[in-house]
Amino acid sequence: MVRLPLTPAEIERGQRLGALLRRARADRSMLEVALDARVSPETLRKIESGRVATPAFSTIAAIADVLGLSLDAVWAEVNQPERDAAPAGGRTTRARLAS
Repeated sequence: MVRLPLTPAEIERGQRLGALLRRARADRSMLEVALDARVSPETLRKIESGRVATPAFSTIAAIADVLGLSLDAVWAEVNQPERDAAPAGGRTTRARLAS
């Protein structure tokens, strides 16, 4: 199976996901969270570092559950910049709100 290269947007989303999980993990060890979520510590490390930009849904669901994050909150945070993308009129949501 040939894997297509990731788009810049997918890479950015993966980086935002990793940052979110690191913040949510706070002072808990990576090993503790990984074992509680039943994923390998290496998998968690790769997701947190952004090296796995498109992890499996079940993996994210398990990690989010251990960290006390709702999947809705994860989705909203990871996709935040896309909601602020320029619409057909050319102005972002933030620009419209600021004017």
